[in-house]
Amino acid sequence: MNKNVYGVGQINAYLKNLFAQDFMLRRISVKGEVSNVKYHSSGHIYFTLKDGGGALAAVMFAGSRKGLTFQMQDGDCVIATGSIEVYERDGKYQLYARQIERDGQGVLFEKFEKLKKELEEMGMFAPEYKKTIPRYAKRIGVVTAPTGAAVQDIKNISRRRNPFVQMILCPAKVQGEGAAESIVGAIRTLDAMGLDILIVGRGGGSIEDLWAFNEEQVVRAIFECDTPVISAVGHETDTTLSDYAADLRAPTPSAAAELAVFDLNTTLQSLEESRIAMHRLFSRRLEADKQRCQLLAMRLQKAGPKQRLLTQKQRLQESRTRLTYAAKEVMNRYKARLALLAEKMDGTSPLKKMGQGYGFISDTSGKAKRSIKELSVGETVKLYLADGAAETTVNKRIIYGDEN
Repeated sequence: MNKNVYGVGQINAYLKNLFAQDFMLRRISVKGEVSNVKYHSSGHIYFTLKDGGGALAAVMFAGSRKGLTFQMQDGDCVIATGSIEVYERDGKYQLYARQIERDGQGVLFEKFEKLKKELEEMGMFAPEYKKTIPRYAKRIGVVTAPTGAAVQDIKNISRRRNPFVQMILCPAKVQGEGAAESIVGAIRTLDAMGLDILIVGRGGGSIEDLWAFNEEQVVRAIFECDTPVISAVGHETDTTLSDYAADLRAPTPSAAAELAVFDLNTTLQSLEESRIAMHRLFSRRLEADKQRCQLLAMRLQKAGPKQRLLTQKQRLQESRTRLTYAAKEVMNRYKARLALLAEKMDGTSPLKKMGQGYGFISDTSGKAKRSIKELSVGETVKLYLADGAAETTVNKRIIYGDEN
């Protein structure tokens, strides 16, 4: 039995030729969600288009990027126009895109840009009108559909972070006809309740699904709301005019709940850490003040009347001691001098002389007779000796060298 055998390259070349001959595949537009976007250093863009039915590899060469007006990201819904060809070396087919535009970029996207510009000129997106989101909210209003992942995520996160925060849901239609009016009514109802925060949003979807949050009446209701508003529409890559008007934009409803509901455990832990820090600081301050008081008490004690009197008394005692010592020194010096003078005087003392056999003569009136020439014969005189006195009469004078 004869059979034809072909090489791999032949098969790939054959398939490439088949694709090239198919007129529809030479210029085709494919709609899908972008994933695995890679911007190569060469300028080429490699990505995958996918939907619920499958995935298609795609590439846009650097030479075709002139018409690309936005930065493609994972999750973008686009319409890529080009040709589907076989890459002969690998035997794989892929879309060679020559033009890429956002899905719905037509009338809706133009309307979006026009309304955005008008509202921006009115000042509805100005940062000076943004209100501060309370850090410790107690009552939070939620405007979203009563069913779906968005409301469940908000409820679950709220219970996990702080079960004591009151969540008030005002259900609204968030897609389709009448959605804008429903959202506006819910916002105004909750705003009149004096809540701390409003969360306005829904889960992800196409630009058509999210369009209610681009309606001017919804944007105005958010801007005019007295309650601080957190916008949480779609996924992280989705952006609506409500996001610009809100006081804070959250990338998802779950993130909005994280931003609005303070974590009770974290807050309690922070308070405990603050308490410990304050206690430590107070203890250090108290110890410092105690030492300062002790120092001031010592200074006051030194400067007080009692201490001053004690100091003066001590100084007086010291002065008295020095004075007593100085007086004794002076007395000792005078005693020594007096003893010396007494000794000298003792040598000239009449009594001492009389004790040695000498005497003292005076007339009867007590006038001393110092010379024999002062005596007269027959004169009565007193003779003083060491142990007494006597009166006598001069019978004869003997002057040495002469006799009378």
